[in-house]
Amino acid sequence: MAQFTKETSTTGAFVRQPNRFTARPEPEPGRYRLVVSLACPWAHRAIIVRKLLNLEDAISLAVVDPIRDERGWRFPETDPVLGIDFLKEAYDKADENYDGRVTVPALVDSTTGKVVTNDYPQITLDFSLRWRPESTLYPEHLREEIDAWIEPIFHNVNNGVYKAGFATSQEAYEEAYTNLFAELDRIEEHLGKNRYLVGDQLTEADIRLWTTLVRFDAVYHGHFKCNRNKLTEMPNLWAYAKRLYAMFGDTVDWDHIKRHYYVTHHQINPTGIVPAGPDPTAWTR
Repeated sequence: MAQFTKETSTTGAFVRQPNRFTARPEPEPGRYRLVVSLACPWAHRAIIVRKLLNLEDAISLAVVDPIRDERGWRFPETDPVLGIDFLKEAYDKADENYDGRVTVPALVDSTTGKVVTNDYPQITLDFSLRWRPESTLYPEHLREEIDAWIEPIFHNVNNGVYKAGFATSQEAYEEAYTNLFAELDRIEEHLGKNRYLVGDQLTEADIRLWTTLVRFDAVYHGHFKCNRNKLTEMPNLWAYAKRLYAMFGDTVDWDHIKRHYYVTHHQINPTGIVPAGPDPTAWTR
């Protein structure tokens, strides 16, 4: 049985749903609330960019519980700003007929209680383009090169691990697995000569790749059957990932990450047992 039946093709491939809410609001400090899961790599990007661009005071943060059930993402207690218990309530206020999966990150308008955007690729770009135009994470002179990395990394790595993990046919799984490691091999070779993906500075492309890398050995290697090798066995990628961990590793919550994946994906891990390893101190050694 598929984990997400609406997002599984007739060939057994996982086809991620499109983002329903794609507004790009003008910056207004204090108005918008960023709803995230610390387990989710897409949301993790937004947490990191918000932190690096010093937007914590301008955009408030709400963290949902890592365990998601049939009602979707829930808050540990009623959210003090939005006054809701489930993120779905903000989705319903924006579109009462919405019947897709409720996803994070989501930017919610605190004045209306409605989701404004769940367009995770654009959310972080707009933090740089609209909220902090002086940002060096997505500078105009490097934009074309950054985009050239972002596209294959999304399809083959960020979403690639999900394509492997949620595949319901051998063929779909093996295609995703092959594309994932081909892309990781390409990046491994690039990082043998470069400290970052683009130029000599941290950019949006690095952050997008890293939130998948940081979850790789803990979740994707075993849980999603991406097991040709571990991240720690790819020397250039591992050294690169640890350098970035030194910059914003304080945004990582291993408990949320592991409990979310291993407890909520019942079709993949029906026992709900959460692995004890790997040892997270490896990231700081």
